[in-house]
Amino acid sequence: MAPNTYRKLQDKHVLVIGGSSGIGFAVAEAALSSGANITISSSNQAKVDQAVASLASQYPDRSVHGIASDLSKPSVEGDITSLFETAQRTATINHVVYTAADSLSLGGLGTVTAGSIQKAAHMRMVVPILVAKVAARYLPKTNLSSLTITTGSVAERPGKGWAVISYFAGGLVSLTRALAVDLAPVRVNAVQPGVVDTGLWDYMEEEQKAVFVKGIEEKTLTGKFASVQDVAEAYLWLLRDGNATGTVAGTDGGSLLV
Repeated sequence: MAPNTYRKLQDKHVLVIGGSSGIGFAVAEAALSSGANITISSSNQAKVDQAVASLASQYPDRSVHGIASDLSKPSVEGDITSLFETAQRTATINHVVYTAADSLSLGGLGTVTAGSIQKAAHMRMVVPILVAKVAARYLPKTNLSSLTITTGSVAERPGKGWAVISYFAGGLVSLTRALAVDLAPVRVNAVQPGVVDTGLWDYMEEEQKAVFVKGIEEKTLTGKFASVQDVAEAYLWLLRDGNATGTVAGTDGGSLLV
């Protein structure tokens, strides 16, 4: 029998917050394919149920659970605690991945308001900090445990009209490093994707999206509009590598070099 040296996720329990669609769903699928058991959460019960059914049918030998948890409310810290408490009833949580977010529709600097900034900050700044606070109580205190959060390449190369989101993305980079110190020996890392083909762009008309995709492909060295499956590989690396902490893994097709 081949050694399990590199089967580092075998039978580990991965909680993916924001795992019912997009990058989070791909991370859950990738973890399952690597032998992990998973719990996914998002705010929509129907989406959670659909995602669990899809993953369970593809990986019948793995444990797949879903929890509907709305983290947008003022009761967020208690809601996160309830999420972790429910998830750990299945098995000890070994890894936490945070990919949850809401709409990016802030508009340019000329149209933002104090209210819109505060609303956008909730899922991008408030919730990640509280997830880390709660995760510290549940994750085994070892370098084999990890928390991985999601930022974006806009932290390094902001576009016009993206000042607020760039501010949050850059803050998440600093937060990752600070949490790596605070939660040690539990590892804390971040993935920094570029533009990825997710449902975020579904509001576009077909012709508009075709122009958008062509523009993205021209701005990457790979000439490719990244898939969620591409980006999920960065998360797998950070889950597996017991020596990686305070690390920001870029996966942007070389767009920062163009």
